[in-house]
Amino acid sequence: MERSNKEVCSNCKADVEGNDPTNCKIYVEKGECKFICEDKEFNTGVIVGRFQVDELTEGHINLFDDVRAAHPNVIVFLGLSPCKCTVNNPLDFEARKLMIKEKYPEFKVLYINDIGSDIVWSDALDGMIKNQTKETDTVCLYGSRDSFLQYYSGKYPGRELTQEVFVSGTARRKELATNVNKSKDFRHGVIWATMNQWPACLPTVDIAIFNDDCTRILLGRKTHEDHYRFIGGFGEPSETYEHTAERETKEEAGIDVQDMRYVKSFVIKDWRYKSEVNKITTSLFKVTKWTGQPAPGDDIHELRWFPFNTHLLDSVVTEHREMLDYLLSNE
Repeated sequence: MERSNKEVCSNCKADVEGNDPTNCKIYVEKGECKFICEDKEFNTGVIVGRFQVDELTEGHINLFDDVRAAHPNVIVFLGLSPCKCTVNNPLDFEARKLMIKEKYPEFKVLYINDIGSDIVWSDALDGMIKNQTKETDTVCLYGSRDSFLQYYSGKYPGRELTQEVFVSGTARRKELATNVNKSKDFRHGVIWATMNQWPACLPTVDIAIFNDDCTRILLGRKTHEDHYRFIGGFGEPSETYEHTAERETKEEAGIDVQDMRYVKSFVIKDWRYKSEVNKITTSLFKVTKWTGQPAPGDDIHELRWFPFNTHLLDSVVTEHREMLDYLLSNE
């Protein structure tokens, strides 16, 4: 792993060292050059990263080895997300710390919390570095081309390293997601990850589709069920509940929503989650204007119009009767 010609520093030595300060992001934005000279000595190297993998990759090892060879003291700060056990942050701090310490026991491994503001995060990192070093220590930060360095605005100099080996942590996590291991440790890990997730409500939408004068309501039936239900389904990431309702109406009933109104939210007593901590919370919408010809789709086997009255309650699945009763009483 070699140093690139875009090394940054707060010493403003670019002109005398022959570097071009206009290549420096800080210089362009603030008029302050942060290039450093190659021959400056630092006794402490600081690495900031996530390392969300089951074992250190060749690229990680090259980084750690280079920094260890250049400095007698090495501090590693692991980014800590407020979201536990997620797709992008499956491992907690302790698991990653143990992974690094197993190969580099002399390293000091700490965590730094993710913060929404880059400036506040930079100040927090500076404070943590100050607390872990002496006044006489000289500190240099290390990162790759797409690392934290481009967002860091603190006082410590940094060196951008040119990676020679690229191994995607995301690709590795996807690969691991398809492999089931028979070991006790694997089962231990799965249980640990599951038990350390925050309890969650599972967001869904249900749509009450009416005819023009609201005397009839359109309901659907799944193949394995005898009773009918509201059209609806689970929300997707980056979707509003309104968009989810429009999408589900199109997918399951084949019609396009023209006029829709939010009615109320309900906790659904779904049999699938009866013994689970997580529960379904649905947003009920009322649709009175739509275009197209109703046709069943997705997991809906049959669509049927029903008179909108109290006799309908016995024809609806148990978990949707509270919503129907509310509509009958309030709409």
